[in-house]
Amino acid sequence: MNARTRAAVMSGLMMLAWTAHAAPQAATQTATQAKPEDTEVWKPEPRRVTPALPTRAPSDAIVLFDGKGLGEWVSAAAPDKPAAWTVADGAFSVRAGSGDIETRRAFLDYQLHLEWRAPSTLRGRGQERGNSGVFLASTGMGTGYEIQVLDCAEHTSTYANGQAASLYKQHIPLVNACAAPGEWQAYDIIWTAPRFKADGSLQSPAYVTALHNGVLVQHHVALRGETMYIGLPSYRKHGPAPIRLQDHGDPVSFRNIWVRPLN
Repeated sequence: MNARTRAAVMSGLMMLAWTAHAAPQAATQTATQAKPEDTEVWKPEPRRVTPALPTRAPSDAIVLFDGKGLGEWVSAAAPDKPAAWTVADGAFSVRAGSGDIETRRAFLDYQLHLEWRAPSTLRGRGQERGNSGVFLASTGMGTGYEIQVLDCAEHTSTYANGQAASLYKQHIPLVNACAAPGEWQAYDIIWTAPRFKADGSLQSPAYVTALHNGVLVQHHVALRGETMYIGLPSYRKHGPAPIRLQDHGDPVSFRNIWVRPLN
């Protein structure tokens, strides 16, 4: 070993010895100087919200149906006209042929709670069993982003990406959590609206998380665009939009609907 090599080895050994000695000292000093309150954040405090109950919305929610009237809803085809669906016994039902209805207000990101019921006297199969839909952003007649409403408790003779709780023809639900026809069911949905650049191109897609009867069925899934019955989904630029309910010809009922805007 020549002199230069011996010098390099000695230098390395000295550095290792210094590191082994200094590291415990540095750790001890850091532990001594740190305090629990160093990582405590006190302000701003989250605002207080009275939580939801089965018959009561959270205190900061917008109630879209209180069991009495459709004042928060209008005809989707003619927003200057009132919704023409039937209200009875604390719920409202599709009036076949009257057309879709949508909220008077437009929303961007939100949390939505909605309860629905398929008729107990269903006789059809596949897509004919209590068909309706919740369009999470209504961007025009027949367009938007749909989560399917359909009886799939026992009759699952339809395509998987068109059954209840599917993001229609885009995302199959993780599980089938349907209750029996005639029983009330609940959707709890977190909607993140898509964002667009100034030139109309997509900046970020829409995202959906959904629970069906308390069971996670869509886990922060990205949509490929607006719902299409025929063809592939695609995006077109839009901003805040109403929530729309579909008239598919079946007397599906709804109740206890509220929304919490998240921006």
